[in-house]
Amino acid sequence: MSDAFDPADLLPDELVERIRARAGDVDRANTLPDQDIDDLAHAGYLRSLVPRELGGAGLTLERALETQQRLAGAAPATALGVNMHLVWTAVARILLNRGDDALTFVLEGAAAGELYAFGISEAGNELVLFDSTTNAGKTANGGYAFTGTKIFTSLAPAWTSLGVHGRDATDPNAPRIVFAFLERDSRVTTLDDWDATGMRGTQSRTTVLDGAVAPSERVVRVIDPEQGPDLVQFGIFAAFELLISSVYIGIAGRAIELAASAARSRTSAKTGTARSEDPVVRDRVGALAIAYDGMRLELRALARDVDELADHGRAWFPLLSGMKTRAVATAQWIVDEAVALTGGAAFRNDSELSRLARDVRAGAFHPSSESSARQSAAADWLDV
Repeated sequence: MSDAFDPADLLPDELVERIRARAGDVDRANTLPDQDIDDLAHAGYLRSLVPRELGGAGLTLERALETQQRLAGAAPATALGVNMHLVWTAVARILLNRGDDALTFVLEGAAAGELYAFGISEAGNELVLFDSTTNAGKTANGGYAFTGTKIFTSLAPAWTSLGVHGRDATDPNAPRIVFAFLERDSRVTTLDDWDATGMRGTQSRTTVLDGAVAPSERVVRVIDPEQGPDLVQFGIFAAFELLISSVYIGIAGRAIELAASAARSRTSAKTGTARSEDPVVRDRVGALAIAYDGMRLELRALARDVDELADHGRAWFPLLSGMKTRAVATAQWIVDEAVALTGGAAFRNDSELSRLARDVRAGAFHPSSESSARQSAAADWLDV
């Protein structure tokens, strides 16, 4: 692919503005942005990480993150929902680039129109990828039946395939963690329970599994937790943390745009000049810009390392969780500053900044938590 790649090649201005125009209505109605998803599918966006030889756009992870920032600047909830589909295609690419074709069927499915969802989060499971409260029982034909409850299942009304994990405790002394993909059937129940403060369009509802079966050909890994992180677990962690970061960085960039536009359009009653000429305003916007640039550059560097098979060893996990933690915290600070710079107009419910101020706060609830990121970083320095 040419080094002259532009995110607008896959996400053109006209599509961005159409999605942005719908975002407020989606938020107020607390509904899935079906039109956005249809438009993105038609544009090939949902195949962005699928290799060209399999029918996709062939983007690297680095370039996919750039397009996600652009989408998040238009409609954060749409971007966050679509993230969960892109996570699985990114994991498939991470594995394929390292000689593992266990998830090639995911890339082929995405090329054929499958919409993937992320069924990993569970209430009270702080270990996330490395354990599960969902039971995975082996079936006679080599598949697994999953029974448990998954929370924050984005794209809940629309997904066609759900990536899940569960614990096979057949031998209580040697449990295994199973990763697999499920289709919708009567053993999968989606609750209509999403009424959050922000990111309403993700429709991240609760999913109840009652013996939902993944056939043997859709069982990706059966992992011994004592053997350390598997490539699948690394791939999910890397894809999730970096894609999550991209959404909140995109929100931050849009917040600065809106604050700058407000400063240029308002005139000081005292001086008669645009507020954008006020040294205090310029100083504050400059601080936002510097923080924003730092996040983008860090994200790009880490994504490139994933693409180019860099070996950070045990440092990978603190680097990735640190990226997500910094991106979320910095984005929230930028949005709050942008609201303050814009003034009372940003406090109105019909203000885009008001919606961004609610959406950006969802970042604190995605793994890794700030506490676990700190523990991971501390271990890298102290446990030597």
